[in-house]
Amino acid sequence: MDYKSSIDLLKELIAIPSFSKEEKLRADFLCRYLRELGFEPQRVGNNLWCTAENIDDSKPNLLLNSHIDTVRPSDSWTRRPFVPQIEGDRLYGLGSNDAGAALVCLIRTFWRLSRKPQPYNLMLGLSAEEEITGAQGIELLMPALPPVDLAIVGEPTGMQAAVAEKGLLVLDCIAPGKSGHAAHDSADNAIYNAIEDINWFRKTTLPRSSDLLGPVKMTVTVIQAGEKHNVVPDNCRFTVDIRVNEKYNNQELYDYICTQVKCSVTARSFRLGSSSISPAHPIVHACKAQGLTLYGSPTLSDQARMHCPSIKIGPGQSLRSHTADEFVLLSEIREGAEVYFRLLDGLKIR
Repeated sequence: MDYKSSIDLLKELIAIPSFSKEEKLRADFLCRYLRELGFEPQRVGNNLWCTAENIDDSKPNLLLNSHIDTVRPSDSWTRRPFVPQIEGDRLYGLGSNDAGAALVCLIRTFWRLSRKPQPYNLMLGLSAEEEITGAQGIELLMPALPPVDLAIVGEPTGMQAAVAEKGLLVLDCIAPGKSGHAAHDSADNAIYNAIEDINWFRKTTLPRSSDLLGPVKMTVTVIQAGEKHNVVPDNCRFTVDIRVNEKYNNQELYDYICTQVKCSVTARSFRLGSSSISPAHPIVHACKAQGLTLYGSPTLSDQARMHCPSIKIGPGQSLRSHTADEFVLLSEIREGAEVYFRLLDGLKIR
């Protein structure tokens, strides 16, 4: 499996729509593809996994992971999202950057690493529903695998190593009020009541900052109130997107916020916590030896639900993800496959 094969594979994947919860056709295709490479993929829902030969129970287990789903294309696309197009060094297509390039590079790396003895057992895991943090994705896949000692998560990072990642806490808030005619004085307008709490989220800086991830970031992203211009609303609903560093767990942060605001607060989930890996881990030393930059990522990935040591690294750029006319550079794919192999070939996890 050479560089050109990786490009051809990515073009074939782009041509198969694979929105979150609708990954069946792409999973079917990848099953056939992995069998053609000589592997025996297992399937859990629309998630796939397989191992290299010669499993040794005395060795640690290394997982190569990326996701097979994509977001839906926005209306501002000027190209056909499912028709791969190469122009110069660019390959256009939905999911080319997030995370098709990492996916094909990891498949190539899995094939190359499996052809020689390694000090670990090698596994490949391709997950569904990553873009919606769905319950039928990595959370369904991980229990089907042998215990994972280290995971390499393929996402567009410019082939730099994300050794920490912010978690996500989404809060739905309701500020109460009392309905009345807008022509009369009202001391209990739900919108005005909400403004006080919204300003708290906007202006508050939580005390625990992180060297890698910085401070917790709280952003009000949705607000809904009222139906008629002449009626004072009796409730104002708003949503807060909170990106949590490793200095807080989600439950702790939620409990604190509830003591600081007057509105009612409901958390959608506590399961998407921040993740980080020890600076002393061998994969971190290997990244440094390869001259890779270590950083903390503000964006969420399947790392949040793995509960094992992991780093996030892959070709492409995060800022291109979910954009119209998405593309990845062919040179990024070439570099990605080589960096993955150099990083992992002979790596002693413990």
